[in-house]
Amino acid sequence: MFLRFEDRPSDSPVVERIWRSHSERAGVFHSIAACHWEMVVTRHEGKTSLTVRGPETRATTAQCPADGEWFAIRFRLGTFMPMLPPAALRDRNDVTLPDASSRSFWLNGSAWEYPTFDNAETFVQRLVRGGLIAEDHLVGAVLRGQPQELTTRTEQRRFLQVTGLTRAAIHQIERARHATNLLRQGTTIAEAAYDAGYYDQAHFTRALKRWTGQTPAQIVRGEQQLSFLYKTTPSSPIILLPDSFREQP
Repeated sequence: MFLRFEDRPSDSPVVERIWRSHSERAGVFHSIAACHWEMVVTRHEGKTSLTVRGPETRATTAQCPADGEWFAIRFRLGTFMPMLPPAALRDRNDVTLPDASSRSFWLNGSAWEYPTFDNAETFVQRLVRGGLIAEDHLVGAVLRGQPQELTTRTEQRRFLQVTGLTRAAIHQIERARHATNLLRQGTTIAEAAYDAGYYDQAHFTRALKRWTGQTPAQIVRGEQQLSFLYKTTPSSPIILLPDSFREQP
C-alpha cells in the first residue's frame, strides 16, 4: 500500500478522531462512503492548504500524488459549520480556504494558523468559542439511542440539515465501514456479514459494492488502497437503528 495512516482518539466533545497519512508514491485509491465531515490540511511540494470536506454517499476513486502529507480532524456527527454545512459539502464538493500566508489561512475574515496533529484540539476549541463550529445536541442524542419526542418527519429533516444525510444512510454507511474493517482484520466473509447484521452474503456483497466500491472478496485480497478507516471501538460504535430503518436486501 502506498498510503500509510496513523490515527488517535480525541478528548474533544466535538471531534471523532484525528488522523494523518503520507504517500510513498503516486497512485489511485478508493475513497469509500463516509458520514463525517472533516478539516484536512494538505502539505505537498512546499505548499500547505486546508480543505473542509463533507460526507460521501458513494465510493469514488482519486489520484494521490507522491510525497504528500495529510492531517485531518474528523468531527462527530451532530456538529457542523454554520457557514459551510455538511449538505453543501457532500460528495466531494470540498471547499479549500484561501491562504493568508505560508503558515495561515483565511476563515470568517481572520487569519488562522494551520493546525497540527498535536494541537488539533486547541485549534478546534478556538473555532467553537468563535461560533464557527456548532453542535446539534438533539441529533447527537438520537444517535446515542436516547429517545426524543420528535415526529419521524421532523427527525429526518433535522438529520439532513445537520449531517447532510438521512439517519438510515448513516446506519448503512457505518455498517459497511465496520464490515470492511472486519474483513481487513482477517475475519471471514461469512463471519463479517453476520457480525455486521447483513441478511445474507448476496446482500452483503451488494452493500459493500455500493458503499466501498469493492466486493468483500476484493477487500480481503487487498487489491486497492482504501481511504482512512479507523477501527470501531466501544467509544465509536456503529449506529444501531430500529428495524424500520434497516436496509432491505
